Amino acid sequence: MKTVLTIQSHVAYGYVGNRAAVFPLQRLGIDAVAVNTVQFSNHTGYGAWTGQVFTAEHIADIIDGIAARDALPRCDAVLSGYMGDVGLGGVIVQAAARVKAANPKAIYCCDPVMGDVGRGFFVRPGLPEFIRDHAVPAADLMTPNQFELEYLTDRKVATLDDALSATASLRARGPGLVLVTSLTRDEAPADSIEMLVDTADGAWLVATPRLALDPAPNGSGDAVAALFLAHYLKNFDPAAALEQASAAIYAIFETTGRMGTRELQLIAAQDDFVNPPRRFAATRLR
Repeated sequence: MKTVLTIQSHVAYGYVGNRAAVFPLQRLGIDAVAVNTVQFSNHTGYGAWTGQVFTAEHIADIIDGIAARDALPRCDAVLSGYMGDVGLGGVIVQAAARVKAANPKAIYCCDPVMGDVGRGFFVRPGLPEFIRDHAVPAADLMTPNQFELEYLTDRKVATLDDALSATASLRARGPGLVLVTSLTRDEAPADSIEMLVDTADGAWLVATPRLALDPAPNGSGDAVAALFLAHYLKNFDPAAALEQASAAIYAIFETTGRMGTRELQLIAAQDDFVNPPRRFAATRLR
């Protein structure tokens, strides 16, 4: 059994951060060791919430306690999402380094949660720069959305060539694999949305129908990162993981839309995201 140390936000109500990642990981046969960087009543997309961001000292103490159980050598990957602030970011990057030192085969998957198209940045000042300058070089796998990819590479992405140029630029700074979790480009059909995987050995693109979800559910990027990582850890096949993750998140979106809620319906869709009823073939680009 594979084990993932997942360090992300937590909400009591709804599905973002670890609430969007832990159950998919577990349902796909991954043992998830969850460390929560925040505890909020609900995600911030509602405009009001209660709770707090945990201190860097608190998270470091939790990591030390996990290490004391000799759990770090058994971790196959570290998955990080919303970091909270720069101090927390430092603890998370250090935790990934500790895991990789304890298990040289382990990988660090960084979901650079910082903003999105239409919303702009929604994290504390200094965190985007920290992710760009410190998390990117430390990561083996990164899962930015299009907005985050543009920021991290200082490039505008409007075409497929733009996207590939940006992912290559990001890979040159550290991560060997980049998954763009949502790609909207000028030459693609308006009724589709794409995901792109780029590695040194090849690049693949997959398109799925764009569902009319209003409002769009928060946490979809968190879920996609977990789904992709879970499938990637099986045999380290990026194209297969892309196809499986795209089919899984589409199944979750379909169920969410059918139930008429803004929260991802992970529980209702659990059988469908494990065995998706609809599949989407990835196209090799190079």
